[in-house]
Amino acid sequence: MALEQLAETLSTPQLGYDCDLAIVGGGIAGLTLACALKDSGLKIILMEAKPQSVAAAKGQAYNISLLSERIFQGIGIWEKILPQIITYRHIRLSDADHPGVVQFYPTDLGTDALGYVAEHQVLLTCLQELVQNCPNVSWLCPAEVTKVEYQADAVELEVATVGEIVKSKIRTRLLIGADGAKSQIRESAGIRTRGWQYWQSCVVATIKTEKPHNNTAFERFWPSGPTGILPLPGNRCRVVWTAPHAEAEALRVLDEKEFIEKLERRMGGLLGRLELEGSRFLFKVQLMQSDRYTLPRLALIGDAAHCCHPVGGQGINMGIRDAGALAEIIQTAHQKGEDIGDIQVLKRYETWRKRENLAILGFTDFLDRIFSNNWLPVVAMRRFGLWILRTVPPIKVYALQLMTGLRGRPPQLASRC
Repeated sequence: MALEQLAETLSTPQLGYDCDLAIVGGGIAGLTLACALKDSGLKIILMEAKPQSVAAAKGQAYNISLLSERIFQGIGIWEKILPQIITYRHIRLSDADHPGVVQFYPTDLGTDALGYVAEHQVLLTCLQELVQNCPNVSWLCPAEVTKVEYQADAVELEVATVGEIVKSKIRTRLLIGADGAKSQIRESAGIRTRGWQYWQSCVVATIKTEKPHNNTAFERFWPSGPTGILPLPGNRCRVVWTAPHAEAEALRVLDEKEFIEKLERRMGGLLGRLELEGSRFLFKVQLMQSDRYTLPRLALIGDAAHCCHPVGGQGINMGIRDAGALAEIIQTAHQKGEDIGDIQVLKRYETWRKRENLAILGFTDFLDRIFSNNWLPVVAMRRFGLWILRTVPPIKVYALQLMTGLRGRPPQLASRC
């Protein structure tokens, strides 16, 4: 849809606004927010810089927590996602080759599953298709925000789209930054971030396995960093191998046969002979927390607000929970006749999610540091910790609830299922 047509096609509640909500970033967090507000009565414009096909082609797979499943159920999209992903019912946590393995099962939580693994293309495509059928959402893709101007009662955006010679303007009550870790929206608002780059990078690959994965997610900790193995459909697995930067780069470019041999040794033969499928790619690991998630007429969600170590697969779920929480805050405020861009409204979201996200950031950082370590006192301490997990059920259940998203305040969307 051309930008010039937006004011004519969108029926807005107050003269002078093109929309109530402008979401910059059409990734999983941004799309989830738009879908969560499909029945809100709010007029939404969603903008994504990459073409849909390019955005969906990203070769990644995610751990989807039980809470994220419930949020997607509340949106009404889960039944379409579920047949295309894998359900895992067993988590196997180990410290390298130490025999003290911790195993988690659905009976620990009284649930049917412990989580899911979804490939990026599956998840994003399902969300894209739902957004395209939301009458209150106008999707500009590809479209890039080139200027942001904050006013007392609105945010004015200058937007460039493919095929448009003249840049157009959008006036919105509330702007959402969902544009990733290098968020242009966050930076243009002057919001500082705190955190650090880890000494590690992650090599990501897809493998076929000789032995069945039996719907098991593996997390094997080594002094160089954790290795996560997530089950995929078709007896495949997604490997996230964390190692110091130089070692990770060497693994990425290593001869395929040598890479597989190293991976088989690292897995201890648990999945038999392995076969590499497709390319390997590498990303650097960082911890980041924005000083603020909100300003007047602005809110940040997903990686624009925070980034964590990939151990435990928490990152994508934090963004989904952000979207569910912000949707609840916005919709409730709208129903009460409040200004959805008012800072007092938006601070309800920040208070809710910033504290919970900080707990996950600390938890994943602690796991990486205590296990990526060869100092004997630390080795003894972590193996004692694993022994406690195996033998003290309340602590085991608490840890599992934290990993699956079942601790903390759930969005109302998650209670609809």
